[in-house]
Amino acid sequence: MWLDSPSVTGAEVHRMRHSHPGSFRQQVRFLRRQFLQGGDLPFTDVLTEGVIAQALAAVGTWLDRIFSPLVTLWVFLGQVLSADHSCRAAVARLNAHRVARGLTPCSPRTGAYCQARKRLPEAFFADLALRTGRALDAGADERWLWKHRRVYVYDGSSVTMPDTPANQAEYPQPVAQKPGLGFPLARIGAVFSLSCGAVVGLGVCRYAGKGQSDLGVLRTLLALFRPGDVMLADRLMCAWTEMVMLKLRGVDCVCRFTSHRKADFRRGRRLGVGDHVVEWPKPPKPRTIGREAYAALPASLTVRECRVRVDQPGFRTRVLVIATTLLDAEEYAKDDLAQLYRARWHGELDLRSLKQTLQMDVLRCKTPELVRKELWTHILAYNLIRTIAAQAATRRGVEPRSISFKAVVQALEAFQPVMALRGEHGAAVRRELYRWLLDAVAGHRVGDRPDRYEPRRRKRRPKPYDRLMKPRHEAKQAMLKGAREK
Repeated sequence: MWLDSPSVTGAEVHRMRHSHPGSFRQQVRFLRRQFLQGGDLPFTDVLTEGVIAQALAAVGTWLDRIFSPLVTLWVFLGQVLSADHSCRAAVARLNAHRVARGLTPCSPRTGAYCQARKRLPEAFFADLALRTGRALDAGADERWLWKHRRVYVYDGSSVTMPDTPANQAEYPQPVAQKPGLGFPLARIGAVFSLSCGAVVGLGVCRYAGKGQSDLGVLRTLLALFRPGDVMLADRLMCAWTEMVMLKLRGVDCVCRFTSHRKADFRRGRRLGVGDHVVEWPKPPKPRTIGREAYAALPASLTVRECRVRVDQPGFRTRVLVIATTLLDAEEYAKDDLAQLYRARWHGELDLRSLKQTLQMDVLRCKTPELVRKELWTHILAYNLIRTIAAQAATRRGVEPRSISFKAVVQALEAFQPVMALRGEHGAAVRRELYRWLLDAVAGHRVGDRPDRYEPRRRKRRPKPYDRLMKPRHEAKQAMLKGAREK
């Protein structure tokens, strides 16, 4: 099992509530219908009532007011999926929905919604996001796997947030920036399923400091890997300690060589041209690992090193060396490993989908706890969109990654108001709406352009504004002083 939390039933959730026992199921059904979690479609067990009930176990009791936990979650999901991320637009969408159903609109002010988000614990958002992603990955078609094994891509990135004292204290800006000129910065590390693109693990920490690195985040996520899995990562993850820790769990690695390590193919057990098996001795203890934990690690690690040549014009790297603990040259040929490592680029594309398409690169909340809730809501929205892509791929008999992620977002945003209005008219109407939506999604396939390359330059020029080289309040005082002198 991915999570070892106790099972919570819908009846137990009813006992946690204050009033209106039928409201919970009604809100669950509405939330599930908005993301195609109903009828006879595949992957309708991703956002089940049981999954939602287990996540609500962290909430405890609540009042059955307008902004109940599930309504707040639905509004929050709409906020991160919309091009307008403001709370005012989110509340306006809720009021439009209430008026369409013949209900009295709530206040257009955002205070009640923001307070409702504060009341919900971070564990509620995190648990629901991860359970959704892991359920999607668990149901992946066998044909989507790599040699009947589950491959997970690990990659790191960063996100910024509003410059408030609370955010600066939790996630300080880089030390190279002057106070008042930078923005709080957090490092994130995500584990993506290569088969369907779902996020199955996420770590968050400060951008700099002891243990605050991509490797440090990876150590906090080791428990999510299971025996038989394969971790695919870039050169920064090619570290002896982490590779040993994963191997002890029965997890294999495929990484690119780091710049400080050299491969000598005259040594070791030769498997072919530019392909051999060697022993990596135990390095000195890293400062981020305790002495007892380091002493328990083995004295060496058996690693296979493969040299791959890239002759495609436009690619910067001509020769690269892949390090892996997949030692069977017959089962895992060198060309197979080269193609697998090339698929690591999907991790970059998935991060782009999160940070650009869903606009997660710049978060909006003003406290660290709300920032993390916003982060988890983005992950939940991303996993639900990946679920719709998997449903469309299953319907067409293709792989989920051949479906355009942005096309799913656009189609879902267009269809959701219709599903909210007509979804209650019966199962036949919902099935017809789902079919239209999936057909619209499946019609937008990602072009098969494996060798495409483009210059890393922009044609459109930025606006010619001067940079703000002093804190904003000082700049405003200087403007006021200049105006008075004139």
